[in-house]
Amino acid sequence: MICISIAEPTPEQCLAALEGVSFAEIRLDRMSVDENGVRQIFSGRRGLIATCRPGGLPDETRKALLLAAIAAGASYVDIEVEAGEDYRRPIVTSAKKAGCRIIVSYHNFGKTPSRSELEAVVERCFAGGADVAKIACRVESDRDNSRLLGLLDDGRSLAVMGLGRKGAKTRVMAPLLGAVLVYASRGEGRETAEGQIDHDRLASWLRMMEEI
Repeated sequence: MICISIAEPTPEQCLAALEGVSFAEIRLDRMSVDENGVRQIFSGRRGLIATCRPGGLPDETRKALLLAAIAAGASYVDIEVEAGEDYRRPIVTSAKKAGCRIIVSYHNFGKTPSRSELEAVVERCFAGGADVAKIACRVESDRDNSRLLGLLDDGRSLAVMGLGRKGAKTRVMAPLLGAVLVYASRGEGRETAEGQIDHDRLASWLRMMEEI
């Protein structure tokens, strides 16, 4: 599935961006939003991933926003694999009670680690309660792309993607090799991660590849 990553600054702009979109990630960390705004976005709508990356907001605020999204009906919630137990446990518990699927994610903005290191990260993701393990790493070579794509020979629900221009190849190949989802931008200039491809272009390429 192609997931459009949305990072509009307000709930109203976010809702406008969701018109006609069936599957999207909502980057709460990129928004000016409180719990009421989160409920406005997620209530009565399926197919949304609630994501709130560290770095800007306090962990307690991030946790409160994600818990509000789960209570309002988020289909998925994203938790970083490095998250501490006090942050992770209430989110996982609430998600399981609500029938919200859990994405446990790993981001390496510096490099693509060795295959053995990546496999250990995947195990950490599933041990941390993941329904889906998401692995995103900086790609500098085709060998980096190959290591990421090789993780899909696992049998469990994984999403892998390369960060950076050279990693864009994974965003085309991974869905064809079994990745459960791939992230795309709303259009040129609206990327939320380096290497994202705009939705329409990616969908066109995937349709063409699936016909071969």
